[in-house]
Amino acid sequence: MNNSRKLIWILLIGLVILPALMPGSLLFAGENAEGGLGAQLPLWSVIPFAGILLSIAVFPLIAPHFWHHHFPKISAAWALAFAVPFLFAYQGHAVHEILHIYLLDYIPFIILLWGLYTIAGGILVTGKIQGKPLTNVIIILIGTLLASWVGTTGAAMIMIRPLLRANANRKNKVHLVIFFIFLVANIGGSLTPLGDPPLFLGFLHGVSFFWTMNLFPDMAFASVILLVIFYIWDSLLYRKEDIVEDTQTEKEPVRIKGAINFLFLACVVGGVLFSGIAHLGEVTVLGIHMQLQNIIRDIWIVIIGIVSWRITPMYNREQNEFTWFPIKEVAYLFAGIFMTIIPALAILKAGEHGAMAPLIKAVETPDHFFWVTGALSSFLDNAPTYLTFFNTALGKLGLTEEMIRTAFAAGTINAMYPEFINLLKGISVGAVFMGANTYIGNAPNFMVKSIAEESGITMPSFFGYILKYSLPILIPVFVLVSLFLI
Repeated sequence: MNNSRKLIWILLIGLVILPALMPGSLLFAGENAEGGLGAQLPLWSVIPFAGILLSIAVFPLIAPHFWHHHFPKISAAWALAFAVPFLFAYQGHAVHEILHIYLLDYIPFIILLWGLYTIAGGILVTGKIQGKPLTNVIIILIGTLLASWVGTTGAAMIMIRPLLRANANRKNKVHLVIFFIFLVANIGGSLTPLGDPPLFLGFLHGVSFFWTMNLFPDMAFASVILLVIFYIWDSLLYRKEDIVEDTQTEKEPVRIKGAINFLFLACVVGGVLFSGIAHLGEVTVLGIHMQLQNIIRDIWIVIIGIVSWRITPMYNREQNEFTWFPIKEVAYLFAGIFMTIIPALAILKAGEHGAMAPLIKAVETPDHFFWVTGALSSFLDNAPTYLTFFNTALGKLGLTEEMIRTAFAAGTINAMYPEFINLLKGISVGAVFMGANTYIGNAPNFMVKSIAEESGITMPSFFGYILKYSLPILIPVFVLVSLFLI
């Protein structure tokens, strides 16, 4: 192990050991202090949260080999850097908070991603498709529409390889992948909780399943603009390359193998709908109150995923170059993120009584929530960012999760809490759309980049992606969305 790696490990170990040696009173105020947990936690308690997110952004750039082999340990180190002193200071209360976020948020989140990833990996699209500009628009449009129903992860898995195969003879391919990330891996997942992780977290916290259909005008507006830009861009490059159509090779019709997996995807949709409609009471697991229908939903998704894996021919997954690495990476990293986000959520829920009072006071309108949620989603991953500002909106308006859950269930949310609905729209659109601003903004982004690079495409660097593509293309589109729709 070289000296730089030794130094990194010494720093990580120090982050875990040193806070644990400090007296609890120096770390956190007493749990019974006036104002509750969020009002008492210092702002620096979110350092492990910032640390793990900064690690995700920086390590793959400066030490890719080290990151690839040790990211689970880095995630665990940051998680322990918060968990050890938190448990030391709060004991039973801390255990309850940790179990609450893992049982109610993290585990359902990972189960849904795993189910969609596993099932979509069994769908193989074959056939001879020539990557003309209009054909490419159609492929990306299909992926965009599909994303809300099979998840951005699922849609990306299904559509990225057909797009790359169709354009195998093209010289300029980077823009294909970039716009695919913009639309299929992000903006397309706007319409249902299945589409993008932040919306699923909102569903778990009381937002009704079909409320996100209200985001269709925003999605359609941004998608049409981006598809027009893409078509013009792709057409110019296509003409410049002066591609000669292959008229000698026998045409091979497009076929879908493993189509039964679309039935399995429908089963997942049914399971999520069931958990939002059924009311079967609750059970207590390790002191955490859990809705029975949610437990049934998660078990159902696991069963469907296993059945898909068992009966789908392995040939399909081999041709899709299916591996477990992407979902394992998400699981390891989010295990650390969900642990370290606890103080951030608590502080933000405290609203103007917490350490982030200046930020809370500054964020007032739906536009503010759209840009702040979106900007942070670009770098902090959009799922935890959505959850953070979802709680911020509740705290600012003096609402509770149970209040909005009841109003959604009764169909009276617009009449009872119109201000919250306006803020929720800004939060939702910002989190989903602006996850496209960077490679780390949403889980599928890096996966698509990795698949493209395996296919021989030289993708831009982390900052190259931002400077050459997201800033000049996406931000003007989002300005228009903010002006006319938020």
